[in-house]
Amino acid sequence: MWIIAIIAMLCWSGSDIFSKIGSNQEDKYSHYKVGIAVGLIMGIHALYSITLGGVPFAFSDIITYLPASFFYILSMVIGYIGLRYIELSISSPICNGSGAVAALLCMATFGVTFIEKEGSNEVFLNTPIIIGIALIIVGIIALGLVENYEDPELRIKRQETANRKYSKSIFAILLPVLYCILDACGTYVDVLIAGKYEAALGTSGLYGEGVDLELLTGDILNTAYEFTWFAVAVIFAIYVFVIKKQKIVPKNDAPKLIGGIFETVGQVFYMMVVVAESVPGLVIISAYCAVSLVWGRIFLREKLSWKHYLVLAAIFAGILILGYFDV
Repeated sequence: MWIIAIIAMLCWSGSDIFSKIGSNQEDKYSHYKVGIAVGLIMGIHALYSITLGGVPFAFSDIITYLPASFFYILSMVIGYIGLRYIELSISSPICNGSGAVAALLCMATFGVTFIEKEGSNEVFLNTPIIIGIALIIVGIIALGLVENYEDPELRIKRQETANRKYSKSIFAILLPVLYCILDACGTYVDVLIAGKYEAALGTSGLYGEGVDLELLTGDILNTAYEFTWFAVAVIFAIYVFVIKKQKIVPKNDAPKLIGGIFETVGQVFYMMVVVAESVPGLVIISAYCAVSLVWGRIFLREKLSWKHYLVLAAIFAGILILGYFDV
């Protein structure tokens, strides 16, 4: 399972770097084009799932899962916008902190327990989990302060060797934070929908005792999500290529397609780890933002201040803690 987890981690970090490379600062339609690439690849995989993959699927499943799809897709589009205004090394860890926010939302709804209970909807908390959530939330706030109060001359100096230059902007830091919140909302709604959907499958009488209802639920809802992404991609394509008459530039747009492939493949392998309930695997995958930071340093020549790295280390530590305790 650890090999599958590593593949998911590398794919999602690959999606980060290629989506970033394909996000042209001067192209105001860049985020639409990234979304088109992601939706196209997801649509192809969804089609494979219901044909060769044998996933039972109905149009009503798209409607059922639409609330979660809405938050997930909106968060990703906002994340793609943010790639034009801020370093990948900063945005990726913030976006990946959504697990902590999702945990807070679940606590507010289901309550908290300090004694782990099998089958309970309450969020289990212990000291490490509390520390992990605190590290992420405090880290994100601190990162915003570091960005806002960094000396402009020092910013210019550390960006001298980078492929791209970024000016100080509250808007730039708010975009990944907004992604974090919206993605957390998607996770929260996902939990609600998946639980009810799995229960409905169990009472339908259509599947025997040998069927893993949790796995089946995951496959069906993931397919619904991918078809929704495809529909969004079609709308984006009509807007960008038909209404706005934009052209495809292979040099700039090819990385977007590669990013879409990595995103979809990463999602498939991530679902395998989730279904297997592999805590070590989830920890490995949660480290993808650290790998994205490495790619940003190597390929984009992004260089941050020691304050940035200190705060990012705290966020990364929090993500690993939550990943280990499966939050």
